[in-house]
Amino acid sequence: MTDPPEWTSAQLSAARDRAESEFATKRRSESLETYQGYFDQYRDSVQQVLAETLDLREIRAEGPALLPDATKSEVIRYLCGPPISTADLEMLVRAKALQTPGRAAGAARLGAVIEVVRKWHDRRRFPWVSEGRPATDRERSAAVLATTALLAMRRTETHHRMRSSEAQEMAVERELRDAGFRQVPRRTVSTVSDAPSHGEFCRESMFGTRKADFLVGLWDGRTMAIECKVSSSAVNSIKRLNNDAAVKATVWRSEFGTVQVVAAALLDGVFALKNLLDAQAKGLTIFWAHDLAAMTDWIHQTSGDAAR
Repeated sequence: MTDPPEWTSAQLSAARDRAESEFATKRRSESLETYQGYFDQYRDSVQQVLAETLDLREIRAEGPALLPDATKSEVIRYLCGPPISTADLEMLVRAKALQTPGRAAGAARLGAVIEVVRKWHDRRRFPWVSEGRPATDRERSAAVLATTALLAMRRTETHHRMRSSEAQEMAVERELRDAGFRQVPRRTVSTVSDAPSHGEFCRESMFGTRKADFLVGLWDGRTMAIECKVSSSAVNSIKRLNNDAAVKATVWRSEFGTVQVVAAALLDGVFALKNLLDAQAKGLTIFWAHDLAAMTDWIHQTSGDAAR
């Protein structure tokens, strides 16, 4: 069987540099417009939340009624310093959901959410709340500006990550189709016999105990599990590559055998060279979104193995 490619440090460095350059070019062309759109969208909601809670001085009384509105609920979480995630907020109030029916228990949970926000509100952005006085016009404007910027920045980051991930996965799907592979339904693969047959692929599926973005039935009978990863920074690449994709590679090879499985990652964005080398050493085959041909070229080589 043809082994998947193992790149030298120089090859990974060159590919990493190209990926980073292309990533930066895309971000420069998209970021400003996206950020400004989110800023305009959230500014009205921030102003409404402040107005409806009398500049947060009446948030305990008025806040629970705002939580069923998804955007206002998000704004309320960003009143904290630092902003608090939905998961952390749910943990703090020991509730399974922020939006509940208007029963007594539900009302109590909504009240508990607001109480957390009231206690954790950012005293730098909203100094008048703890001082027990009305906000000045300048303080209110500064608070609206700062809160809106926080929301717009976070949503822009999420937008880029999701858009890049979706574009990456669509590109892989097109490449596999163009290479002659037939798409089959998603599935749960408990044994190798459950995996797509040679010449087939499926999208996001459970492969053993871990989920794979793609499962590909190689021509020689092996199963290729592909993880699509986008990273915006070298630090972030540790999480995306080493703590996720490389760990999955180790698990899959342990569960299904090193002969039966090819674990691969398709990368886009910014990755540290050290992290790339570490991931490859753990059995993860690395391909790049800017060079999908390298992946399909190797996949085609497995048809020669099947013929021998």
